[in-house]
Order: sequence, then structure tokens, then C-alpha cells
Amino acid sequence: MAFSIGIVGLPNVGKSTLFQTITKKQVEKENYPFCTIEANLGKVLVKDERVDQLAFLAGLNKIYTTIDFVDIAGLVKGANKGEGLGNQFLANIREVDALLYVLRSFDKKNVINVQEIVDPLKEKETLDTELILKDLETVQKVLKKMPHLKRVKDLLNEGKLLSEQLLSDQELETIQELQLLTIKPRLYLLNAGSISEELKEIFEKNNWPYLVIDILTELEVADLSLKERESFGLEKESELDLLIKKSYQLLDLITFFTINESEVRAWTLEKGKKVIEAAGKIHTDFEKNFIKAEVINWKELLEKGRVREKGKDYIVQEGDILKIKI
Repeated sequence: MAFSIGIVGLPNVGKSTLFQTITKKQVEKENYPFCTIEANLGKVLVKDERVDQLAFLAGLNKIYTTIDFVDIAGLVKGANKGEGLGNQFLANIREVDALLYVLRSFDKKNVINVQEIVDPLKEKETLDTELILKDLETVQKVLKKMPHLKRVKDLLNEGKLLSEQLLSDQELETIQELQLLTIKPRLYLLNAGSISEELKEIFEKNNWPYLVIDILTELEVADLSLKERESFGLEKESELDLLIKKSYQLLDLITFFTINESEVRAWTLEKGKKVIEAAGKIHTDFEKNFIKAEVINWKELLEKGRVREKGKDYIVQEGDILKIKI
């Protein structure tokens, strides 16, 4: 199952352009609010040079892991009460693993701005507030049955994001069951060619993970080959590749590999998981009937290193190649 990221933001900040750029899907992105009505869903390949090298040397096919992106209707003040397309918007992101806030940081008069001025911090505040209010509504509905959420309710009333608070195991378990929005990790994409040092300082001081990307420029160069990128003086790694890598860091994910007679395949796993859980990602029967795993890091394999046998409690490491014995 792929991990998923919900793209959120006010109308006309570049969400749908970003979605089209990373998924190569044509979507509506006209210059007026609520152009996007139905959620756009797209699966993105996570390109990996390690897969390329292993497949090339072994003469096998390659299969990359994937990440899903969900682009939803623009959010406006009052969305938690259904303003704009608020309720539909919020329903569409309940099941995603993380949120990507797209914040307008460009000043183009020809692109309608639903705010009076360009102010990414104010946009962030609006998005935070609407998610907090929606979570508060959800918690209040179940508080009589779940009194241990009283502190969670108080935190939301104070305008705090749950992802930034220390919570008990019981609170966290219930919050995940309720699919509360403010517990989801978030990454901030400032849509501009550059931003002020002052704005950078604010994001870094608050430990808010962010990227500065000119989304329209990335759309224009998205189809260039590596040689074409180099000829135009562009970096080998696109800004969108960095976005996907940053998303993996945000979700605390690692990649492991399997090799069989026909393919080299990449798999995604949460950091700290045991090899028996990795086996279950490959096939549920592999977890049920697990005996042991042969393990070698991809670099060791290229250097003709030794394969190690590991039991079910082995913690899978970034770049491991696994051969499961059942």
C-alpha cells in the first residue's frame, strides 16, 4: 500500500499545477477560485538510482516504489463549517498520511489572490485554524464516550496543532482512530522563485519543514531529459525529486529492495520496523510463514559482500536487500 500526501492550500496558490507537474496528469487549473471541485488522485514513481544500478548490473527489470498525492479543492475561512467546498475538502484528506501546505509566496497580479496581500504566514494560519476547528468538532462529538480526550479538546481550543504536542499513547491511539487532521505531519511548500531571509528564519526557528519551489517553472521543465537539464544549467535533481525525498523524511520512511529472477523492486517501510513486517509488505503469507531472511545492503552487494541470515526481530535498514525464507 502506497503512502499518501494531501495537497492543501487556499484557492489559486498553485496546488493543481503542482499536482499536474508531479503526476503528469492533466487537471483543471483555471484562474478562479474553486476550479478544482472533485479531488484529483495521482500515483508518483519514486525514482531511485540504487534500483537503476542493481537492475542494470543484473540485467533485470526495475520497479520503483510509489507515493500517492491527493489534490483537493481550495480551502477558505469557514471551511470547517462548509464554506466554499470545505466539508468535501476535509473528507478527502482524512485518510492521507501527511499534508503538504502550498503557500502563495509569488506576487503575480494576473493570478487572482483570495487574500488582500501575499502573506504565506497568514495562509498557514488560515489552514491551521480550519483544521483545528474541524478536529474540535469531531472531538466534541465523541467526548462523552471518550473522556480521556478532554486534554486534546483543551489543546485544540487553545489553537494548537496536535502534531506539535506531547500526547499519551492512549490519546494518540484514539486520535488515529478518529483520523484527526492536525495530528498529521506537514511539509510547507512556498511557491516562489525565492523568499526573504526573514521568512526563512521564521520557518527554521519553528522547525517547520519547508521547500521553496517555483511550481510553474518546474511544470515547464518537467519533461526535460537529464542531458537537457544540464544543457540549461539546471540541477541534475529536480525540485520535485527533493519534494518527494523530503516527504519520505517527513513520514520517517525507508526503502528496502527485493531481487528475483526477473526484477529488482523497491518497497517502502516505516523506519524501525522488523524484517517480519517487511515480509508482510511483500506478501501476507510471507509474514505468516516467516522462517528467516537473507540480508545484504545494496552497496555490499555491488562490492560482492556477504549475505547475512537474520531472524524475525532484525530491524530493517535503509537500502537493505531482503530474501525472505518461508
